[in-house]
Amino acid sequence: MWLKPAPSCFSMLKPYYSAAPPPPPPPTTAFKPLMATKTTEESDVGIFCYISQLPGFRGVLKQRYSDFMVNEVDKEGNVVHLTNLDAPVEAVKESGTTTSDGASKDYTTEIESFRALADPNDAERLETFINQINSSSDDGVMPIVLSPDYDKSHRTAVHNFFKQHFKFLVTDTVDGPDASSKCIRVRINSGGQNSRGRNSRKRKERGDKPFDSRGSEDWSEHVGKFLRFHLYKENKDTQEALGVIGKMLGVQPRSFGFAGTKDKRAVTTQRVTVFKKLASKLAALNDRLIGIKVGDFCYVTEGLVLGQLLGNRFTITLRGVVADSEDTIKASASALGRQGFINYFGLQRFGSGSVPTHLIGGSLLRGEWKSTVSMFLDPREGEKNVITEAREYYKETNDIEGTLRKLPRHLVSERAILQCLKKCPGNYLQALKAIPRTLRMMYVHSYQSYLWNHAASMRVKKYGTDRVVLGDLVFCKGNETEKVTEVVTSECIDENSDDMLDPNDLGDIAETNLPEEKLNLVKAVTAEDIQSGNYTIEDVVLPMPGSRVIFPENDIADVFHDLAKKDAISLTESVHNVNEFSITSVTGNYRRVFQKPMDFEWEILKYVDGNVPLVDTDLDKISKAKPAKVDKEDPSSVNGDGSLHDSAKQSEYIDNDIGDKGEKVPEVGSLSDTNPQETQMALKLSFTLPASCYATMAIRELLKTSTSVAFHKTLN
Repeated sequence: MWLKPAPSCFSMLKPYYSAAPPPPPPPTTAFKPLMATKTTEESDVGIFCYISQLPGFRGVLKQRYSDFMVNEVDKEGNVVHLTNLDAPVEAVKESGTTTSDGASKDYTTEIESFRALADPNDAERLETFINQINSSSDDGVMPIVLSPDYDKSHRTAVHNFFKQHFKFLVTDTVDGPDASSKCIRVRINSGGQNSRGRNSRKRKERGDKPFDSRGSEDWSEHVGKFLRFHLYKENKDTQEALGVIGKMLGVQPRSFGFAGTKDKRAVTTQRVTVFKKLASKLAALNDRLIGIKVGDFCYVTEGLVLGQLLGNRFTITLRGVVADSEDTIKASASALGRQGFINYFGLQRFGSGSVPTHLIGGSLLRGEWKSTVSMFLDPREGEKNVITEAREYYKETNDIEGTLRKLPRHLVSERAILQCLKKCPGNYLQALKAIPRTLRMMYVHSYQSYLWNHAASMRVKKYGTDRVVLGDLVFCKGNETEKVTEVVTSECIDENSDDMLDPNDLGDIAETNLPEEKLNLVKAVTAEDIQSGNYTIEDVVLPMPGSRVIFPENDIADVFHDLAKKDAISLTESVHNVNEFSITSVTGNYRRVFQKPMDFEWEILKYVDGNVPLVDTDLDKISKAKPAKVDKEDPSSVNGDGSLHDSAKQSEYIDNDIGDKGEKVPEVGSLSDTNPQETQMALKLSFTLPASCYATMAIRELLKTSTSVAFHKTLN
């Protein structure tokens, strides 16, 4: 089936005129008022144009999650791979981890006393837990969680009981199954038998060393305090994978550091750090982890933070490719490598729900706190029934407690707002500030991206993709830095605008601010620059609006201001004094309009069975590099490292095709389902992009079709 390419941007964008008034807008205009839609389309967020005029072709993106592989590229330019699952010989010893002395005695009497205090099932659970500690190494014993407890005074009594009778164990409180309940978690005390919690060692016993509650206090001074490892995951987002690992280790997810989140529906490898944990403890988890592996361990002195990466290496397989001829595919692939693509912010930036994140961002910038809260909590189209029921229940009853019991825990922003409104009724601004910072900043960033996309489309429409024009912004070269007027003043600096990465963005993006010297070294192109040919189209940048950027000195600047004005937003003045929700208080930065994929490779593949992976993952390569060991329970399907044989993997690729919202993704584009003998074509692409670039926008340039999930589900 031949798909008609998306319409050209030249018929969809409204031009700007500096002198004469603009003509009446066409029926479809780029600058639509912000309004909620069922799903966000590319045209809604300013994505219109292409570089190449070549025809597109049919291809299915992410038919299998293994068709989309992402490997992080570190600051030194090294591509991060999982190559080894084994822990190195430990140079670190945690002298306070021995618990056998405390656990080996008979605790029958204490358990019977505990039975009188707690639920009988909890007593049985505790007895089994202690038996496991006595019969196995500490590394293999997972924490237990007791039954939900609604009584704080009773929970206090339980905590005190453990402190008195089980000194080799520690307890803490975690969230229960509903909003009004809590559970007590019990785990081995890493501080040893004589530990007494946070202040287990008096200051004089520690000497001058400060106490750090994140890990063992007996760590060698000659070894880095952070364990760095490579995290390999399949069909899971970064936070989910680290949550699983953290639960097994008995540490909070925030204990982990990483440079950027990676796509959920993909196979990804990235670096992660954790404070004062032994490699052997993490390596021991591999046998129990499903769809997750850890390896390539080493100790380092600093933990990772968001933005500490150069970019990502992508290996993308487009299946079910249909074109006029192979020459069409070859020409399009060659053009992508040679010319690149328009560096739009992809649809992931704006969310997958019926209320786009830039719409919420606009509401925040206008200071409409109550309306913004309603946008978070009101019923939406296209959500799961359990979420819809919770939203409708709140709208009808205003019962916060009941809504929290119904609302799934992954809706972090909604739950944070409700919890705050429960304590501070009517304080809508405070409720919005209760959202974790990286999440709430995402909405302002999204609105900046919305403006940037429209400006980029107008730049391409009016001036093309092959030349620099008067007033374009570029990064300075060579000695010209001395001619640049200082852009940043001390009054502009906002200490709180660290512009961290949006954790909900998919894995083909990592967000960082440009360093201050980069902000200073941007200039507008002059007639002299054009005559000298000192700059090319690849040098052109556009600003992400903020307090420390300049705008182009041509009519493209009007796009930013006019579009914001239509949304009742000023880019130069704030209508409220809440800095983090003011575009005049965020730093802003610059983004290249055009981006070429680096180390670009492509290959046309032929296949018959649409369920068989076409590219080896990192885990596949490890499995093939060493002899397989047969699992006695299922020798036909499992390799020695816990990976699946190809025959089992086919089933796994089908059964685990779960979309971001948890629904079953339909089988897409595989003609082999009806005719297993028919050969199909796939296009394998490998390339590297800098941090903040979207691989989906490169695919869009190639196929000339939408990158939305909804669209690719129609290729059935």
